[in-house]
Amino acid sequence: MATEVSPPSHLLTFLLPSAAHRPVRLLLLLHHPSPRSGCLNGSSGGLGLASTRWRPSWMQAIDSSLLSLLSYITMPPRPSILTDVKTFLARLCEQAERYDEMVTYMKEVAKLGGELSVDERNLLSVAYKNVVGTRRASWRIISSIEQKEESKGSDKHVGTIRDYRNKIEAELERVCQDVLDVLDEALIPNAATGESKVFYHKMKGDYHRYLAEFASGEKRKGAATAAHDAYKSATDVAQTELTPTHPIRLGLALNFSVFYYEILNSPERACHLAKQAFDDAIAELDSLSEESYRDSTLIMQLLRDNLTLWTSSDSAEGEPAAQEAPKEEKPAEEAEKKEEAAPAAAPAAEQS
Repeated sequence: MATEVSPPSHLLTFLLPSAAHRPVRLLLLLHHPSPRSGCLNGSSGGLGLASTRWRPSWMQAIDSSLLSLLSYITMPPRPSILTDVKTFLARLCEQAERYDEMVTYMKEVAKLGGELSVDERNLLSVAYKNVVGTRRASWRIISSIEQKEESKGSDKHVGTIRDYRNKIEAELERVCQDVLDVLDEALIPNAATGESKVFYHKMKGDYHRYLAEFASGEKRKGAATAAHDAYKSATDVAQTELTPTHPIRLGLALNFSVFYYEILNSPERACHLAKQAFDDAIAELDSLSEESYRDSTLIMQLLRDNLTLWTSSDSAEGEPAAQEAPKEEKPAEEAEKKEEAAPAAAPAAEQS
């Protein structure tokens, strides 16, 4: 008859990482060596799980629990945990104004799958808007300098300036294509609500528009067509699922009108779209919720500013660089900050 083995007195503590990357202490049994023991490592003693042929029931139960715990510990971190960590890091990057790194973290969050929360969506928008915004401003400044040098009839520095402009354009193209890839591969397919669908299609239109700003020939035509299609898709959803006073619908109208004015050179359609959006929102202003009142009225003010700018420019011809910059919508988080001065030769005000 087999002899019942008493509970061992030797315990060994191991420090192992848990799925949440926090240390957890696990007590592993260290049994006495026995000629009959069959350890997992093939030896006759030491640390290991002995054969169940002779082991008591209480020890077998511990083995089962231990294997389950080890299986849990060695699982990869859950997506929700990775999302929380990367979102927190993105916020740190935002505070430190390290927007290229912020883009990296939020792009990883987007590729984890599932629909982004409103907070995550805004972080992604702020990150890319700042990365592309600095380069758009640089491109306008360098283009203005290039035009001035060419007007002087001096070829001394024009070649160098043009090469530098081309470098900025390559960076802009890389950033814009990166955003568009994330939108097409992860964000738009996972969009479940009308609000998120409008947000992402509007964002797609924005970045195709940014490509059209500096492209020429067939590339400009292709970017403009893609931007128009994305804005149109966003508008179709917005008109059925969002109220006229919704900040995202208003921001879409603002940027779509800037597209008509800046890219398609159609001030009539730009003014019509902006005025229609403004009038529709005014008609329902009393029903505007308190939480979105500030954002909605801010964008309505931008719509009115652009209308004033565009209608006043109809009566006088002028160089685009000499005109006041039309306004675009800013991301929700960025709108809370102090509005920056528009760079020289900037396009109409738009929403980020």
